[in-house]
Amino acid sequence: MLKDLWNVPNVVSLLRLALIPVFIWLVVIEEYGWAGILLGVIGATDWVDGYLARRLNQVTEVGKFLDPLADRFAVIIAVVAGLITGVLPAWFAWLLIIREALIGIGAIVGWRNGVTQLEVRWLGKLATLLLYFAITFFYIGAGFDIDWIVWIAYLVGVPGLAIYWYVGFQYFGDMRQAIAEQQGSDES
Repeated sequence: MLKDLWNVPNVVSLLRLALIPVFIWLVVIEEYGWAGILLGVIGATDWVDGYLARRLNQVTEVGKFLDPLADRFAVIIAVVAGLITGVLPAWFAWLLIIREALIGIGAIVGWRNGVTQLEVRWLGKLATLLLYFAITFFYIGAGFDIDWIVWIAYLVGVPGLAIYWYVGFQYFGDMRQAIAEQQGSDES
């Protein structure tokens, strides 16, 4: 397991995780624009670790855990910090937090019923991309006082949020089906 940790894509994921405390520090010292740029770097490198894992034939279970962990931590911390500081509109932040909480509860229910993984949906990836852009732009716009960047944040964030919720409902359907299939195979 430890040897699986030290490959190129996992090091990229670990670096992404290591940048999160730097992001928090930038928010604490109220350098929101620079925090937004760093969040953009964390988000932009999201595809790098997965691409490298496939390209270098270094896909590992550790990597499958680290990549989404880095994404979730970065987004959750950015949203909560944005809510606390007022960088993000409260309604936007709360809709993200509520959706993540519901998905988390669904994952726990699935796990308790033997479901360990669902297929990732392409629309979910699109929503995540749009939300990464939106959250990043809200920070940059607030930090550098650039109104047009805040408007871009709304332009990509509102559709991203709508898609995110839509895909969340799809995941609940997927989870119900997976639980039913798991319970059916347990009875056999």
